[in-house]
Amino acid sequence: MPRTRPAYDEEFKAQAVELYLNSDQGLKQVARELGISDASLRKWRNEFLEASEGLPVAEGNGRAAASVRELADEIKRLRKENEYLRRQREILKKAAAILAEDPRAGMR
Repeated sequence: MPRTRPAYDEEFKAQAVELYLNSDQGLKQVARELGISDASLRKWRNEFLEASEGLPVAEGNGRAAASVRELADEIKRLRKENEYLRRQREILKKAAAILAEDPRAGMR
């Protein structure tokens, strides 16, 4: 008996892509939580981004309109930068704690 794939309606696909784009989680984790394959979610994301290519989505604060793909790329870049800065902050906290210790306290 041949395997059949479940049919997902366009609303479900759009909500799945929106959930992925707005979450901090990776594609595979979001797909696993939704009970779909990561390949399906990746395909839907690419279709959504291609369909919205060139559409003005965000405008304001003197900023020119940007496409959904540009915004998604910027969000991805900012999340990476945010994670890097969090790691740097933790390192600096540890270094400050070490430097704040009294060096003579260990010699008693």
